[in-house]
Amino acid sequence: MRIAIDAMGGDFGPRVVIPASIDALTRHPHLSLTLVGLSDEISAYISSAERQQFAGRLTVLHAEKVIGNTDKPSHALRQRKQTSMHEALCLVADGSAQACVSAGNTGALMALSRFVLKMLPGIDRPAIITAIPSRKGDSYMLDLGANVDCSAEHLLQFAIMGSVMTQAVAGVAEPKVGLLNVGEEEIKGNEQVKLASRLIKEHGGINYAGFIEGDDICAGKVDVVVCDGFVGNIALKSSEGVARLIGRQLKDGFTGSLFRRLLGWLVKPVLQDIASYIDPGRRNGASLLGLQGIVVKSHGGADQQCFGYAIDQAVAEVSMDVPNCINRQLEKIHSD
Repeated sequence: MRIAIDAMGGDFGPRVVIPASIDALTRHPHLSLTLVGLSDEISAYISSAERQQFAGRLTVLHAEKVIGNTDKPSHALRQRKQTSMHEALCLVADGSAQACVSAGNTGALMALSRFVLKMLPGIDRPAIITAIPSRKGDSYMLDLGANVDCSAEHLLQFAIMGSVMTQAVAGVAEPKVGLLNVGEEEIKGNEQVKLASRLIKEHGGINYAGFIEGDDICAGKVDVVVCDGFVGNIALKSSEGVARLIGRQLKDGFTGSLFRRLLGWLVKPVLQDIASYIDPGRRNGASLLGLQGIVVKSHGGADQQCFGYAIDQAVAEVSMDVPNCINRQLEKIHSD
């Protein structure tokens, strides 16, 4: 298995990406990585011992340019040649790598992925999906910002892709799919969501649970939460903000007096478990579904450990061959 890494993407570039990649090679003995970007900068973070240890499994591909975090997708498409992001995606397109991981500009990554890898037959737009914590384990939510305006047909496609992804990666036999709405009653919501609900309900291959509300997302009521990118991005960022607020409040709550510090020491293992479970970084690595290839987007501000989680996500998707799983399900739908 070989994965292409956009080594220049994100807020920290090679300073975070390279150590995370070295750690991933240690965790996954069957994994090889191609680091794409400014070769001199990349090489500065790889020791001679690491080069020797991972000879044949760690290669560097030089790319002269970097897409900035503020570059518009249209600009990224025009100036794509010899950028680290574009070259990493090209490795997937020509079969030299089975997946691409980048912490770079989300809009540019989406546009370049569509241009280089193309869409699966029957899918109009890619959707961003990631795991979110719930009372019953992780759930998956899409779309998280790739498509702010979606038709009912797009939401149906998201439901299909999310269901297949959850089956393949999370091992859920019949994932329950819910459509995010302002209420559970069928009379609520805009016409687009109502029509999407009818389309999903009529689809025989989806275990549809109906409408769900915002407070159901983390309750574990469904395995897959479907929504448009505008709603999904706000919901995700709001939940991440709440998670950070809880973490800060817990930390502040056990400081100050001697009694509070002693109590904090006694419950420290429990607090650490809670903090780890709700930590957004633990689920870093959002997948771009619907492409003819695997692309995983890391948060731009991810640290070494969190970027490693994004690589782990790519490894899991390659192992389960997620794009082909989705494609087979789409072919089955069309044949029916």
